[in-house]
Amino acid sequence: MAHEGDGEWRGWRAAAEEALYGADGFYRRPEGPAGHFRTSVHASPLFAVAVARLLCRVDQALGHPAVLAFVDMAAGRGELIAGVLGALPPDVAARIRACAVEIAGRPDGLDPRIEWLEAPPKHITGLLFANEWLDNVPVEVAEAGPDGVARLVLVRQDGTERLGGPVEGAEADWLERWWPLSGEGCRAEIGLPRDTAWAAAVATVGRGLAVAVDYAHREGSRPPFGTLTGFRAGRETAPVPDGSCDITAHVALDACALPGARLLPQRTALRALGISGARPPLTLASTNPTAYVHALAQAGAAAELIAPGGLGDFGWLVQPVGLPDACLGDLGGLFVDVPDHEEH
Repeated sequence: MAHEGDGEWRGWRAAAEEALYGADGFYRRPEGPAGHFRTSVHASPLFAVAVARLLCRVDQALGHPAVLAFVDMAAGRGELIAGVLGALPPDVAARIRACAVEIAGRPDGLDPRIEWLEAPPKHITGLLFANEWLDNVPVEVAEAGPDGVARLVLVRQDGTERLGGPVEGAEADWLERWWPLSGEGCRAEIGLPRDTAWAAAVATVGRGLAVAVDYAHREGSRPPFGTLTGFRAGRETAPVPDGSCDITAHVALDACALPGARLLPQRTALRALGISGARPPLTLASTNPTAYVHALAQAGAAAELIAPGGLGDFGWLVQPVGLPDACLGDLGGLFVDVPDHEEH
């Protein structure tokens, strides 16, 4: 057991905040997130194509506004927003206000049409898209002690942990409602800051859609020992809050959801947006071998995005704002249950 004098003990929320976003934090490194872990954006350009299709559906539901906003939360180095712009039809691209929200500096060579911001603009009309943002909103970690009481987990910069005082107030209320601890040693990440961050992001949408995509779990299937972990150079590692690694935890998206939201797995959302993973017909190999090879590669990339046990298990939290039910129908299959089966 560590001793009080061995270093500063803090809750995980403060420790991760400094380690990720402080002056020398992990997310201020020049290589960006892609240097350490692979998201759907990095896995295939088809992800940006799907988001562009979603943006076009939002545009239609909104009646083709003169200015259609696309806000990319936690934009990394602009990979997704650049891909979306490149996949839009010219008539839609001509009306786009493209905003990348990121604490790191603007990367060199980024499309000049993209605004680089530290916070989302207010009162947009369009689509706010947050891919793997909420999992990096720092949260406190709680653990049930020998007496069964939920206590804050304290941590030092070297990753050493000990239990602190009981969880109290709004955090205790959140645990009781969303992630009650069942016995000694059980752990949970208290998602209250994520709920607040998501509500603030949704509040910037005057009319349109807000979507959060993340590693997620739902009530009834919470991991008994939490999900806090680290990533460095493409590998999972111990979460050490010294700025050397990403620190992340899965998101209780059902707790974040506001009235009218829909929750669905990524495979369902992407299939509704035309990403199927279906192999091209073998007849194409004999009639047009080049096209067959290209289509086969596309199918492989799509299959990774929707794969069970992988990216396909990501959760999508889809939040309409100011869109009446009649307009939701214009968004097509995304709001309809899609059979969850695998293509062969």
